[in-house]
Amino acid sequence: MTEFHLHLVSDSTGETLQSMTKAALVQFEGASPIEHVWTLTRTVRQLDDILESIVKKPGLVLYTLVNKEMRDILEMGCQRVGVPCVSVLDPVLTAFSNFLGQEMRRLPGRQHMLDKNYFGRIEALNFTMAHDDGQMPEDLYEAEIVLVGVSRTSKTPTSFYLAHRGYKTANVPIVPSIPLPPALFRLSRKTMVVGLTTSPDRLSEIRKNRLLSLNQKVDTDYVDRERIKDEVIFARKLCTKEGWPVIDVSRRSVEETAAQIITLHNRRREEAR
Repeated sequence: MTEFHLHLVSDSTGETLQSMTKAALVQFEGASPIEHVWTLTRTVRQLDDILESIVKKPGLVLYTLVNKEMRDILEMGCQRVGVPCVSVLDPVLTAFSNFLGQEMRRLPGRQHMLDKNYFGRIEALNFTMAHDDGQMPEDLYEAEIVLVGVSRTSKTPTSFYLAHRGYKTANVPIVPSIPLPPALFRLSRKTMVVGLTTSPDRLSEIRKNRLLSLNQKVDTDYVDRERIKDEVIFARKLCTKEGWPVIDVSRRSVEETAAQIITLHNRRREEAR
């Protein structure tokens, strides 16, 4: 295990830096950063505190600062300490500037302004909270995406991830003994229904762990592999009959599942044009 100090300096929320860092670090086995995250860095006094910390705990410095004076102070301070200092967005900003023939405006936190897209994400999150686990099925026609699947196939976390991305998402559980809401079968093409599934063995383990976390008995039909196998087959047949695409989430993270759903959604939108 290689431990090292990693300073992430941002004039905004730091989400971009942390996401890029996470994506990069998975390529290095055994790398274990001790992260020092500095957000909303917009004054020289803040930079003084950051540089003091870098002196005490030297390591790689990554930053997203758009103000030239702030950038220069940070870079010179790191140079004095002898640590690498990298502006992670510079190559992307340069490419956009050259392609568009425009100079960047250097406005910190611009992507987090309270604009139409921001309020759209809030609306999507509110919708998803109200339509989780089959609630308010009469409003399904308002959804952009509806996820269906048997219990514990990551419908809820995937729905909320999609909502965070701005997609109004509902999810409906498939239980063989309980009829699905009629509204689900009357949706127009503007609403995409996607089935989520996983292997019966994996599903049994997930459900068993869920019951154990709730201090409940695990000797029930809910975790029985043969019963679960019947549930999974029933759900797959239903999706095939209705023409709903199915995604196997067995080896996918929520982010990967959501990315595939967004791809399907965008493809359908393009075909409708």
